[in-house]
Amino acid sequence: MSQQLRAAASGKDSVLSVEGLRKRIKGKWIIHDVSFDVYPGEIFGFLGPNGSGKTTTIRMLVDLIKPTAGRVKIGGYDVQKQPEQALRYVGSIVENPEVYPYLSGWENLEHFARMQPGIDQERIREVVEIVGMDQRIHDKVKTYSLGMRQRLGIAQALLARPKLLILDEPTNGLDPKGIKELREFVRMLADQGMSVFISSHLLSEIQLMCDRVAIINSGRVLAVGKVTELLGQNASYVLWQLDKPEEGRRLLAAMPEVRLLQPGEHGIEDMVLSELPDALVTTVAAEAVSGVVSKLVANGIGVEAVQKVSPSLEELFLKLTGGEGIV
Repeated sequence: MSQQLRAAASGKDSVLSVEGLRKRIKGKWIIHDVSFDVYPGEIFGFLGPNGSGKTTTIRMLVDLIKPTAGRVKIGGYDVQKQPEQALRYVGSIVENPEVYPYLSGWENLEHFARMQPGIDQERIREVVEIVGMDQRIHDKVKTYSLGMRQRLGIAQALLARPKLLILDEPTNGLDPKGIKELREFVRMLADQGMSVFISSHLLSEIQLMCDRVAIINSGRVLAVGKVTELLGQNASYVLWQLDKPEEGRRLLAAMPEVRLLQPGEHGIEDMVLSELPDALVTTVAAEAVSGVVSKLVANGIGVEAVQKVSPSLEELFLKLTGGEGIV
C-alpha cells in the first residue's frame, strides 16, 4: 500500500488542504475554485501548461499573494490567519532558487540558516548530505551547474525540517541526467515521510514522478487523483497484427464491440507502433478480446500479435482540455 493510502487508512489529516481557492487580478478571474489535498509521504503533481495558473496558485499557498476567496491550510493552520504557524511546515522554491553566486554553497546555507531559529552547523551538514553536495559545497555557486543550483535551493528549503516541500517547475533547464537524479531524490524524500508538491508542464515527468496529480488549465482544476486511476478512466487501446491486414480491417470495422481508429484518432507513440508496423489500432473491452480473436480466426484471418496499450497522461490532458496542448 502506498504511503498516501496508508495515511488515509489511518485517518491522518492532509499536510496541505486547498479549498475553493480563487484569485482576481484587475477585475479578471485568474484562479477559479481550486481545491485539492496533499497527504503525508506522497509526491503530488500540479500539472498544466505555462500560463494555466500554477505559479499564481503556489504563490497563494506560501502567502506571497492573498487569495480573493478560499482557504489554504498547512499542518492544520490557516495560511492567512496563522501564517507563521502554517509556513513553518513548508520549504519552497517558487520559480528559481534564490542563491548568491559570489558565495560558496555552504556560505549560502549559513546565510539562510541565520534567518531561521534553531538551525545549527550540524543541520547544515545534514542537508548537504541529503542533497549529495558534499564534494562541491565549499565551491563558489557561480561554478555550479543548473542541476547543482537546484540541489542547493532544495537544501536551503530543507533547513527548517519542513513537512511539505513545494517545488515550482524544478526540472526547467535540467538535462535528462539531472531530471533522473531529481526524480530519485524526490522519491527518497517521500519515502522518508515528507510530502512533496511539484508543479510542472512536463507530462512524462509527472507521470513518472508523482503518486497523485491535479490537472489545471485556465485557472481551473479539471481532475485530481492517482495517476493510474486517472489513466484508467480512458479506454486502453488494443493493437492487432494480422496476416491479412486489409481483410482484418474490414472485419474489425464491422464488429459492433470494436471501434477501429485512424492514425489521427489516437496518440500512440511511433516507438510502440514500430514494433507492430502494420498494426490496426482499436478500442475494445478487455473481456471481448478473446471473442474478436475467434471471429478473426473463423474468417480465415491469422492473428499474429495482440497488444494492449494504456493511454498516456498526455492523452488524458488533451481530452480534459478539449485538445489544448502543452505550451
